[in-house]
Amino acid sequence: MGIPTRDAETAITTSIADYRDETHARDILALMEEYARDPFGGGEPLSDFCRAHLVQRLAEFPGAFSVLAYRENRAVGLVNCFTGFSTFLCKPLVNIHDVIVSKNARGAGVCTQMLELVAKEAKKRGCCKLTLEVLEKNLPAQAAYRKSGFRPYALDEAMGQAAFWQRYL
Repeated sequence: MGIPTRDAETAITTSIADYRDETHARDILALMEEYARDPFGGGEPLSDFCRAHLVQRLAEFPGAFSVLAYRENRAVGLVNCFTGFSTFLCKPLVNIHDVIVSKNARGAGVCTQMLELVAKEAKKRGCCKLTLEVLEKNLPAQAAYRKSGFRPYALDEAMGQAAFWQRYL
């Protein structure tokens, strides 16, 4: 478990989620639902299956961890992470899969604080880097990620930036 951190200016507290804690589980689902319904999250509610199984599956998934952010005991942010592997650096990495900041908490530094705790946890796990994906038109998220030190991925600028693709199975 991570050590809770607190920023006196914004009164935001962040910590590594405990998937077995009922409050954390409830807050993870509520924030995921908020994100899923947002246009940048797909604009659709979570499925009944996902609501029923998500937290348990996260707890069982090797290398998964989440960071929760609270303001005045109310969950305002969530980052879901998964450990992967960098073949070029021959070390583990952390892929940030979901970043959620509640609408009423945006602009208060919540994302920055959560990503800093993710970075600390990744270093503790011996990881070489953090990765994430962001929609090209989600400019507020891009600005927050840049503030935290993220940049578009390119091995060689002459070859262009990498694009994230997917194929459903």
